[in-house]
Amino acid sequence: MFLRSKPLWVVCGLLVSVSTVALAQTMSTYGTPGLVEVPTAEMLDDDELAFTASTFNNTTRYALTYQLFPRMNATFRYTLIDDWGPQNINNADRSFDVSFLLARETNWRPSVVLGLRDIVGTGIFSAEYLVATKTVRPGLRFSGGLGWGRLGGRGGVSNPLGILDSRFETRPPRSDVGVSTGGTIDGSAWFRGDMAFFGGVSWDVTEKLTLNAEFSPDRYAEEAQQGAEFIDDPWNVSLTYGFDNGVALTGFFLGGSEIGLQLGYSLNPKRPPQPGGSEPAAPALIPAASVAAASWNLPESRNAGQPREVLRARLEDEGLQFDGVAVSGSKAVVRVENNRWNNEAQAAGRVARIMANTLSPDIEQFGIVFQRDGVPISRMTIVRNDLYELEHDLDGAWRSFARADIEDAARVAQPEIEEGRFPAFNAELIPFLQFSFFDPDEPLRYEFGPELALDYSPAPGLKFSSNVRYPLLGTIDDTTRQSDSVLPRVRSEAFRYSQESDIQLNRLTASYLFRPGKDLFGRITGGYLETMFGGVSGELLWHPVNSRLALGVEVNYAKQRDFDVLFGFQDYDVVTGHASAYYEFDNGFLAQVDAGRYLAKDWGATFTLTREFENGFRIGGFITLTDVPFSEFGEGSFDKGITIEIPVSWLTGKPTRNSVSETIRPLLRDGGARLNVADRLYTVTRDYRANSFEDGWGRFFR
Repeated sequence: MFLRSKPLWVVCGLLVSVSTVALAQTMSTYGTPGLVEVPTAEMLDDDELAFTASTFNNTTRYALTYQLFPRMNATFRYTLIDDWGPQNINNADRSFDVSFLLARETNWRPSVVLGLRDIVGTGIFSAEYLVATKTVRPGLRFSGGLGWGRLGGRGGVSNPLGILDSRFETRPPRSDVGVSTGGTIDGSAWFRGDMAFFGGVSWDVTEKLTLNAEFSPDRYAEEAQQGAEFIDDPWNVSLTYGFDNGVALTGFFLGGSEIGLQLGYSLNPKRPPQPGGSEPAAPALIPAASVAAASWNLPESRNAGQPREVLRARLEDEGLQFDGVAVSGSKAVVRVENNRWNNEAQAAGRVARIMANTLSPDIEQFGIVFQRDGVPISRMTIVRNDLYELEHDLDGAWRSFARADIEDAARVAQPEIEEGRFPAFNAELIPFLQFSFFDPDEPLRYEFGPELALDYSPAPGLKFSSNVRYPLLGTIDDTTRQSDSVLPRVRSEAFRYSQESDIQLNRLTASYLFRPGKDLFGRITGGYLETMFGGVSGELLWHPVNSRLALGVEVNYAKQRDFDVLFGFQDYDVVTGHASAYYEFDNGFLAQVDAGRYLAKDWGATFTLTREFENGFRIGGFITLTDVPFSEFGEGSFDKGITIEIPVSWLTGKPTRNSVSETIRPLLRDGGARLNVADRLYTVTRDYRANSFEDGWGRFFR
C-alpha cells in the first residue's frame, strides 16, 4: 500500500514547502468536495486547484480538481486497483468528473450541485447525482442527495425519471458503453437505473479538525465482480486535520472494515505563497531639476557617451539587455530585451523610470522597443510627464495605459543595435527532472540529471542552440511494457529513448527569427528538433499588435531519430504541419485550434483552452481528434491532457522569467502526436502585444 503511494509523498513534499493556503472544505476519496466517499454541494474557491491521494485495501486514487468557473469544476482521477479480476492484474483506470453549482446557499435555501462522475473513462466509477448542502450553524453542515450508477447501488428505488421514458428504468451494462478503449464520452447510461439516497454530516470540531460521517449507497459491485467482497455496511466516517501550510491529512473508515489514509493539498494561482513578491523596489523618480544637474547630462561635446553608458548600466542592473538608444529632438527610443521580469508591463515601467532618471529633461517622449534575440516585436511610447503625474494617482496604472501608445515594431524607426552586441554566447548548466505518468506498473516514473544548454547568436534573429542531458537517476528506463500500436510508433516507444541512450543530445538546431512585414513574424528551424525527431520546420504568424486574434501556419519535414539520441536516424519520415488560430477571451482565457497533419500521418485538429493569470500561472486542457478510429488509437481513444505552468517567481517571490511546466496525459499514444519545436512564434510574440501589456499593467509602477 505504501509503496504504491510513494509518488504522492514526493510530489506533495515539494508543494508543502511553498503553500500557505488551507483547504476550503474536506475532499472525498474521489478528489471532489465531499464527506468520505459521497459528494457534497460545495465548490472550491474560484480558480482553486486541489490535489488528493487516498489509499485503502488494494485501491489507490490520485485526483486533481480545478475550479474552472465559479459554478463549475472538473476532476481528473487516476485509480490503481491491485489484484483485479481472475488473473490478479493491476488495473489502472483514468476518469474525469464534472460538477455544476445550480444554486448557492442562502439563509433559507441549501446549495445544490449536479454532478457527473467518470464521464470519460471505462465507467468503473460511473455515477450521477443531485446533492444539497445546508449550514445549520457555523461549523455544522448537513448534506443529502440522490444518486444513480454506483451511487444508486444500495437501497435503490425505481427511477422516477421512468415516467418520462421507460429507458430510464434500466441502466445498461458497461459492456454496452465502450469500456474496451475508454476515453470517450457516452451519456447513454446517465441517470438510468435505480436511484438511491445518500447523505451525511460535517462538523468542524476545531478550526483545523473536521469530523465527517455519511451514508453511502456504493456497494463496490464492480470490484465484487472481479473477486473483491461487497462492502455491507453503508456507514463511513473520517477525521481531517488541516495544517497551516495548506496540507490536509485524513484518516477514514469504510463500511466497518476498511481503514484508509488520504493526503490533500490545494493552491490558488491568484494567491502566490509570497503575496507582492520580494523583488527590489522600482527606482524612485528623480525630480527633473536633479536629473539636469547630473554630470552625465552634460552636453555630448563635453562628456561624450556618458548618458548612454549610465543608461546601459542602470538597465542591465534591472535585468534588461540594452541594445541601443537614439535621440531625435524631444524623443528618445531604446531597444531592450527583458531577461528578468515575468511581467512585461512591469519591465516597461522600470525602463521608463530609468529613462526619466537618466536622460535630459528636454526629452519629452520615451520609446521602448521590446525585442527577442535582437528582432524587434513591439514599440511602446510614453509621455515623460505622465510618469510624474500618475505615479501616486489612485488609478494611475490604468490611466497611464490609456495614454501609452503600443505599435508593431517592424516598420517603425528605431535605434541601430549597439556594436559588440553580436555575436552573443550563453551557457547554462542546470539539473533536469523529467516525468512519465500512468504506467500501470508504476504511476510515476522519472529521470534526473544535469543538462547543458548552449546558445550562440552570431547576428540578430540567428541562433544555434543545443541541449545535452546525462541521466543519473531514474525509473523511466525500467518499464517493461511494450507498445501495441498499429500506427507508426512516433510516440508510444518513448521509453526506448531512455533505455537505449546514455548521454542524450536532445536538441541541436539552427534557427532564424525574422520580420517579413508589419504584424508578421517568421521562423525557420533545422536540425535535431527534439528527442525523437529531427528535420526542418518553417512557420509564419500574423499577430496584429492590438488584436485578440492571431493566425499562423507551420510546415515541417521530420525524420525519426535513433533511440540512442545521438546523430543517427531511422527509416521513418513525414511531412507534417498545421494551420493555427489563437484567440484571447476576457478573464485570461486563451483558445487555440491547430488543424493539420500529425506525426503518424493522421489528419485532424487539436483544441486547447488555457486559463492564464497576471502572475504567469497557466492551467489548460486539450483534446486532439484525428481520422484515426478510436479502436486503432488504442486505450484512451484519442489524445487529451492537462497542462500546468508555474512561474518560478510565483513560488519564490523573486523576479525571473523561468517557469516549471508539465503536461499530464492519461496515456501517450501515437495518434494526434505533434512535433515539439522550440520557440513557436505565438509564445515568442504574445507577451509583447497590447492585450498582454494591458493584462499586466497593474504592475507598471511596481
